[in-house]
Amino acid sequence: MGAVPSTPRKNARPQDTAEYLISTFVGEKSFPLTSDFWNKLLELPFTLQWPNYRVRQACETFVKNNYNTRHLAKILIHLVWSLQESSTTSGVSIDYTKAINAAYLSSVFLKYTIENAKSENFEELYLCLNEDETAVNILRDQNIGRFVMHGILSFIGSTDVSSQTYLLHLELLNFVLVAMSTQLRSGPTPGPKDVHPFIDAAMGQDSALVGLVVHRLLLNYITRPRIPSSGATHSIFSEDGEPGVLHKVGSAAANFVLMPFNYFVSSSGNVSRNPLADNSLLLLLILIHYRKCLMMVEPITEKCEDPLKLDSLVKEKSYFSDNPFYRALESARDVEFDRVDIEGNGHNGPLVRLSFASLFDTLGLHLADEDSVLLLYSLVHGNSDFLEYVLVRTDLDTLLIPILETLYNASRRTSNQIYMLLIILLILSQDSSFNASIHKLILPSVPWYQERLLHNTSLGSLMVIILIRTVKYNLSQLRDVYLHTNCLATLANMAPHVHRLSAYASQRLVSLFDMLSRKYSKLAEQKNEKMLQINPNSIEGNNTVEDMSAELHIYTDFLRIVLEILNAILTYALPRNPEVVYAIMHRQEVFQPFKNHPRFIELLENIYSVLDFFNSRMDAQRTDGEWSVEKVLQVIIINCRSWRGEGMKMFTQLRFTYEQENHPEEFFIPYVWKLLVLSHSGFGFNIGAINLFPVPLPIEDARVEEEAEREQTDDLDV
Repeated sequence: MGAVPSTPRKNARPQDTAEYLISTFVGEKSFPLTSDFWNKLLELPFTLQWPNYRVRQACETFVKNNYNTRHLAKILIHLVWSLQESSTTSGVSIDYTKAINAAYLSSVFLKYTIENAKSENFEELYLCLNEDETAVNILRDQNIGRFVMHGILSFIGSTDVSSQTYLLHLELLNFVLVAMSTQLRSGPTPGPKDVHPFIDAAMGQDSALVGLVVHRLLLNYITRPRIPSSGATHSIFSEDGEPGVLHKVGSAAANFVLMPFNYFVSSSGNVSRNPLADNSLLLLLILIHYRKCLMMVEPITEKCEDPLKLDSLVKEKSYFSDNPFYRALESARDVEFDRVDIEGNGHNGPLVRLSFASLFDTLGLHLADEDSVLLLYSLVHGNSDFLEYVLVRTDLDTLLIPILETLYNASRRTSNQIYMLLIILLILSQDSSFNASIHKLILPSVPWYQERLLHNTSLGSLMVIILIRTVKYNLSQLRDVYLHTNCLATLANMAPHVHRLSAYASQRLVSLFDMLSRKYSKLAEQKNEKMLQINPNSIEGNNTVEDMSAELHIYTDFLRIVLEILNAILTYALPRNPEVVYAIMHRQEVFQPFKNHPRFIELLENIYSVLDFFNSRMDAQRTDGEWSVEKVLQVIIINCRSWRGEGMKMFTQLRFTYEQENHPEEFFIPYVWKLLVLSHSGFGFNIGAINLFPVPLPIEDARVEEEAEREQTDDLDV
């Protein structure tokens, strides 16, 4: 493969011509930018396929020769030139063909080079021209990476997606994702020595272009353009009227070049359901969550052999540059409403304007996908206008039902997706109008909830049920304190605004206290037993006791939060929630063991004040025969009207707010790339070359483990 075949005969078949040109492209001979070779290479309608080993050989030969030929830099320059030419012509032109082929060929060889790069700064890319290249004056003082990213982003941002431009847009998105995959080779913590030529070049673009790109990517996600049925109008699509092999299989990434289908596509065989929309969203997430780490002027002079301490010193002496793509998303505005700031001035500079209504509806339809969940998080956390828009919508079930259904199926979801969904709910619950409105929206049924039939249940009641179920799942499977805290924090924010909580939700709330109290009692018993068994001089034994004490303290906090949730309902919303009173009365024995606990005594005094009031009303009632649920509830409803809260101690309302961690990039950068590499996008990257995050189990092993976990899962409805 490495040797260059002889020049093809004049009447050679197109496949032979393609064979010759590709082999020449990866070979030893360097062609100047102005050579006619580039037109021949990029204008050719490629339809043949090579097996994997030949593609690998071609890539190996290319990497070996690129130092001398600089063909990667040259084909990228021709890609931009083709884009510039295609932007000035109407209809489909040969420049579209050249741009598509250049984008695809560049993606294949660039991806292999990045995967196999040995240097930390990706010198193997050789994104520069040899000194003897004099043909291109416009590049004399310009970085090639910046020139390429400017050209590609300009086309994406300024050219509408149509049946004629769809495939070029798709190939450009694929190329940019490949170009930015240098992040996969870095560690999970961004450092000042990290080099990412293409994404850093993207961060350096002017704000007007950045705004256009963010707008286009969001628009692609919302409108979800389909592959045009008339795609065969491109000459490179077909040969003698027949679709090319790669076009027939419908690959999202491999359209019409010689590479085998499984070279560029993930081996899982999962191809994007809507490649343009999905890859637009993934690219947007990569761009907005990227952080460029820079060092302060003062160098680190302190000698340090401990790598952990050195890492801490680097963090102290470094900072992150501003991300223009995140700022563009943060300042996006609804086309229907041009908000003026509190000083009476309109927003300066270019703004991303799009339909929040369309974005809201699209998110609601696709929240089963992790990338859509991350976009929703990014919007409600970073864009105050979009958050405000969501909070005033009367159809909150559009977003909340898919969120709650995903949480219901937590065992089939990743822990990161569960975290994101819970944070979104926590952010929404910070608004009192949201907490009030979710109890006004009645759901006729909830077909996906299997444990019991839920008829005419409020959205608020369903949210309480699912959050408590998530706590129980976490307690039996994940045992993650952070997840517990988020669930309880959201319930605490909701509590003062609860209105007509359903009987089932009320029962779940009291059973949550019972479940956590049993866990607390078990831990306390184990700790006491351990203290009797250990040798006072045993370091290991004392450490174990300290760990158990810390866990016991955590569950003490959890129990207190649940008691504060019950207190908030009883203090601020008792007349509107007879079912909560009934549930507390029905299970009042669960509170007895904690009546004298110093952390709970004041909170339990309020609960017992309510119990004493309603128990006395029950005792005053005469009834024939046994008390039925209906009779007890009727007495509670009647006496709720006369409840005045006498003797109740008023506590400050718990109000939890979400604050992002100090170094969010350490979570979000690996998370977004996991979505790209491991999701349905079809981006197949050599997992052995990934340093950004731990490589997961093979698919079959993961399935076996998942099935084993499912078998061990306790009944979550006890």
